Amino acid sequence: MNLRPLHDRVIVKRLDQETKTASGIVLPDAATEKPDQGEILAVGNGKILEDGKVRQLAVKVGDRVLFGKYSGQAVKIDGQELLVMREEDLFAVVEK
Repeated sequence: MNLRPLHDRVIVKRLDQETKTASGIVLPDAATEKPDQGEILAVGNGKILEDGKVRQLAVKVGDRVLFGKYSGQAVKIDGQELLVMREEDLFAVVEK
């Protein structure tokens, strides 16, 4: 992927959500909500602070993160729908 986010932005790929309930009912695409978890594919250099210094991001490529359902800007690159968002739009890193 030839996409490098600027400053404190990250590129996130949404993770597929379960399409089957615990009881085994298969949900159609129209009935499922947008996933609120994703994997970070690329990170920017860091946030530029008021004094001109750069603070490195707290997330890295490969991290699994939580974010709001309508966070970020959707872009389509090489047929994949990706999200571009600021680090501050991320809620948490999912630890394995």
